[in-house]
Amino acid sequence: MTSNPLVIPLAELPADFRVRALHWGAQFAHCAYFEHNDLTYPQGPFRRLLAVAPAGAATVNSLSELAYAEAPELRCGFIGYDVKNDIEALSSQNFNGMGWPQLAFFTPRTWLIWQLESVEIHGLTANVLNQILAFPIPSAAAPQVPELRPRMPSADYLRAVEAIRTDILNGEVYELNLCQEFYAERVALQPVDVFWRLMEASPAPFAGFVRWHEQFLLCASPERFLARQGSRISSQPIKGTIRRGSTPAEDAEQRAQLLHDEKERAENLMIVDLVRNDLARLAQTGTVRVPELFGLYPFRHLWQMISTVEADLPPGVKMPEILRATFPMGSMTGAPKIRAMQLIEHYETTRRGLYSGSIGYVWPNGDFDFNVVIRSLQYRQDTGYLSFEVGSAITYDSDPEREYDECLLKARALLEVLGARVGE
Repeated sequence: MTSNPLVIPLAELPADFRVRALHWGAQFAHCAYFEHNDLTYPQGPFRRLLAVAPAGAATVNSLSELAYAEAPELRCGFIGYDVKNDIEALSSQNFNGMGWPQLAFFTPRTWLIWQLESVEIHGLTANVLNQILAFPIPSAAAPQVPELRPRMPSADYLRAVEAIRTDILNGEVYELNLCQEFYAERVALQPVDVFWRLMEASPAPFAGFVRWHEQFLLCASPERFLARQGSRISSQPIKGTIRRGSTPAEDAEQRAQLLHDEKERAENLMIVDLVRNDLARLAQTGTVRVPELFGLYPFRHLWQMISTVEADLPPGVKMPEILRATFPMGSMTGAPKIRAMQLIEHYETTRRGLYSGSIGYVWPNGDFDFNVVIRSLQYRQDTGYLSFEVGSAITYDSDPEREYDECLLKARALLEVLGARVGE
């Protein structure tokens, strides 16, 4: 942190300051914004943070570079799903419409941190506040993207689920997270405007906006991948989903149904065991623990089943070593992880890019917080390519039609924001 940040009381700022700040920040080639939407979460949500840097800023673009770049400064960025190929002997050949780097972090030139009653501006602060306050908010009509097409037609998805059930019966995996892409081409969007519309439709505790040159991520994630505070490391996998009820009584029934659903509990427990195993590769002996199992948390459209796994790290463990032991997150692969990732490549038709990856920030002291990139739009401003992915965990007990319906349920807020429907 800078020793003398500019501190502005929130009471002195206009109500639309966050909106203006992100419009200002999104003009930079490197922009990362993290948003908690005033939601509570076990162990806390994301910090509200906006970081920017110009096109020529120094960046880190691989795990090996990250290993030598742990200087005492703030870093913001993302870890794409295909970093798995650097960790294990894996490859990816599927269609790639977004073209994200596998991994990218930047050191911000200027960053804003929201405190309880103030905003701090760090780094190069000269005239930043005036620039933000004067930055025009472009008028933008509600987006109208009439149709998003599936990269995997519904009939192919249903056949894939049946094939995965056979794989499970044959002992290949216990569970596999099957995802599918919906996309549109030559779309014109105002990314910042769409991001705030997404926050209104689907507020989430691990939301974020990333610009990396011409690529944009608009993320409404409810899930934490990994956080470090001192020697403690924690992960909070989500497995288990059901829609919210339309009345308090129906909502309570839906919650109870999810809590007692044997399939959903089995899915969650399998991933908890996987995460426990991942953390045990790093942790001090005997410190891996599960302070919450099968916690139920309400979001705008969904109830989610969330568990928390923690461990204590021995001295000297660095972030690249932690990522090599834990990435990608088990909630987005299945178990066992390596075979699940091989089958994912076989059954899916799109490279996931940032989907199933993570965005987050690393503090100067080495603490960090990273989400799971789900419930997210990916957009290329130069080509107009617009994409989102959704998925569900397949077990032997899975019903293909029910799994497809779960995918559409998770896509609901994204489709609402875009004014879109799913076509064939």
